[in-house]
Amino acid sequence: MDHNRPAFTRRQFLHSGLTLASAAATVPWFINRSALALPGFAAGMSSIPGVPEDHILVVVQLSGGNDGLNTVVPFGMPEYYKARPGIGIAENAVLKLDKARGIGLHPQMTGLKSLYDGGLLAVVQGVGYPNPNRSHFKSMDIWHTADTTATGNGWLGRYFDSKCCGFGKGESGKAEGKQPAQQPGIAIGRTAPLAMQGQRVKPIAFETEDLFRWIGQDVHPALNDPYKRLESREPAADVPAESNAAFLMRTAMDAQVSSDLIRKAVRTRPMVAYPQNNDLAQQLAMVGSMIRAGLPTRVYYVSLGGFDTHAGQGGAQGGHANLLNRFASAVQAFYADLKAQGNDGRVLTMSFSEFGRRVGQNASQGTDHGTAAPMFLMGPMVKPGVVGEHPSLTDLDDGDLKYRIDFRSVYAAILSKWMGADAKAVLEGTFKPADVIKA
Repeated sequence: MDHNRPAFTRRQFLHSGLTLASAAATVPWFINRSALALPGFAAGMSSIPGVPEDHILVVVQLSGGNDGLNTVVPFGMPEYYKARPGIGIAENAVLKLDKARGIGLHPQMTGLKSLYDGGLLAVVQGVGYPNPNRSHFKSMDIWHTADTTATGNGWLGRYFDSKCCGFGKGESGKAEGKQPAQQPGIAIGRTAPLAMQGQRVKPIAFETEDLFRWIGQDVHPALNDPYKRLESREPAADVPAESNAAFLMRTAMDAQVSSDLIRKAVRTRPMVAYPQNNDLAQQLAMVGSMIRAGLPTRVYYVSLGGFDTHAGQGGAQGGHANLLNRFASAVQAFYADLKAQGNDGRVLTMSFSEFGRRVGQNASQGTDHGTAAPMFLMGPMVKPGVVGEHPSLTDLDDGDLKYRIDFRSVYAAILSKWMGADAKAVLEGTFKPADVIKA
C-alpha cells in the first residue's frame, strides 16, 4: 500500500458529490487522485466516448392496464362505437390528432394535446408483443425485462450494468480501475421496479425525500451526534484500500452524500406550478428538481396506478377520465418546468402500461384485460405525430387487438438513438428501432 496517497475529505467529496454520489465502487485514494481531476465530467461531459451523458430518460408507468382505445380514440372506426355503446368517446368530444386517419385523444388529455401541438409528442399505436399474457404481474415483468419469458434482470438494469461498469469493472467484467460513468437510476416509490434492477448496479428508490435519510435520530436524539461523527470521519491512512473497513467507510459516505444531495435537490422549489392533488405530478416535480440540481442520474422512474378499470370505467367522464387527466396535466407541467430550466432538450419521457383492454365493454360498464395499447414518447427529440397504423377492430385475436409494433423496438430506439447504448446487447436480441427519435 502506498502510504503517500493523500487522504480525501468529506468537504472535497461534497464539492464533487454530484458526480460522485455513487462512487462506492472506487477506493478513496482513487477518488482523490483521478475523479476529482475530472471537472468537465460534472458538467455533463461523457467519460465514455460516444455516450451522451447529458441525455436523460424518464419512464412513466401506468399501472393496471390502461385502456388504449379510450386513450387514443379511433373515432373514424364505426366498430369502436358498436363495441362500446356505453363508454365510447363521442366523436365531437375527441381531441383530434389525425383527422384523415380518424385518430384523437380522450377529451381529458388536453395537457398531452398541448404537447402534441407543440411538436413534443409521438403517439405509438398498437404496441405489444407475441403471445400476450393477460396477467398483471407476468405482463409487467415482460415489459420490465424486455423478455417474453419474463426472466432475467431489468432492461434498464442491464443498461446500467453495461454503462456504469459496476464496482470498478468494465464491460468485459475485468477490473479496470474506472469509476462508474453514471449514478444509478432513481425510482420514486417504496420499491425499485424490476426494470431498473441490474446484476451489478442497483437503483435508488424512495417515496419522499424525508424518508431518504438517517432515521436513528428519530429513535432517540442521542443517536444523531455519534452518527455524524462516524460518517464525517476520514479513513485512516493505513487502512488497506481493499479491506472491509475501507469498503464500509466509502459505502457509508456514499449513502450519506447521496442522501444529502437528493434531499437538497428535491426540496428546491419547482420553476412552474404543478397540479395539486396529483400523485404523478408530485413525483415529476421531484424529478424536475433533481434534474435542475444537476444530478448525473440518467434514468428516473415514476408511476401512476388505478388503470384496472373492470367496472364503472366511464367515457368522457368518470374514473378512467380522471386518471388520464392526471397523467396529461402532470407531464405538461413537467415539460413546462424543464423548459423554464433550459433542460427540456435533455429529457425524453416514455410512458407505457402492461397491456390494453379488450375491444368490447363488459356488462359492468368497464373493460377487461386485453393486449396491445399505445405508448407515448415526449420531448423535443421525438419525431412528433401518430406512429404506425391503428390495430384493426375487425381482425381480432379472440376479441383482442393484434399488436403492430413490438415494444422492444421502441426500447431499441431509445437505447441506441438517445442513450448511446448497444441495444442488441442490452435487450439480448435484435429489434429494429422504431422510427420515433430524430437523427
